[in-house]
Amino acid sequence: MFEVTFEVLLLLMAAGFAAGFIDAVAGGGGLITVPVLLIAGANPVTALATNKIQGLFGAATAAITYARGGHVDLRTQWKPAVIAFFASIGGALLVSVLPVDLIRYALPILLIGIAVFFATKKGLNDVDRARRLSPAVFAATIVPLCAAYDGLLGPGAGSFYMLAFVGLAGYGVLKATAHTKLLNFASNAGALAAFTVVATPWWFTGLAMGLAQIAGARVGAGLAQKQGAKVIKPLLVLTTVTLALKLIWDLL
Repeated sequence: MFEVTFEVLLLLMAAGFAAGFIDAVAGGGGLITVPVLLIAGANPVTALATNKIQGLFGAATAAITYARGGHVDLRTQWKPAVIAFFASIGGALLVSVLPVDLIRYALPILLIGIAVFFATKKGLNDVDRARRLSPAVFAATIVPLCAAYDGLLGPGAGSFYMLAFVGLAGYGVLKATAHTKLLNFASNAGALAAFTVVATPWWFTGLAMGLAQIAGARVGAGLAQKQGAKVIKPLLVLTTVTLALKLIWDLL
């Protein structure tokens, strides 16, 4: 039942709190939790699967917090969430047939492009703009693409959701962040469902980290709602660039 010692579990829970905070604001919490799980002795597949367990708690907490703040109506978002769930399962099952290594080489370039967009694009604030895709088309195309990637690899999925909501759905930065969390939750759940078939997650450790994620997500979502784009944009740029640099380092 206990996959790690008590001292290591406390370290993992601290990482879960920090990841919950970052995920609730900008995404990228896996930058903290996955390496710490690997250091704790989990093999790469177990680390990814356990990360999905604890990530569910943070994403759900952030989504509920944003909904209570009036930034997203969860009742109207259940269809895109269902699409994200099943698309994520499909992405996870395609890991053996798609050119994952090629995607890993292209991913840092895409992430740096997203960081440049949010860092330099003028007028990005919490005010909605004209949308380029209808909600139905967005749910039928962009949502499954992002969710399938989340199931296939995962790093940067939140950044892709954010870019799509801001650039195509026309949402302000805070509203985009709020809507991203529900879809993150759904695609995490789908990926976890697939991982339980092909991997052995650390369930106790993941649940313990999930409790810490709840606390971190509440703090992060509360700060984001108070500060909006002023805090979301810089943290999004920072985490996206950091993730890109880590991926480049892993490829060297």
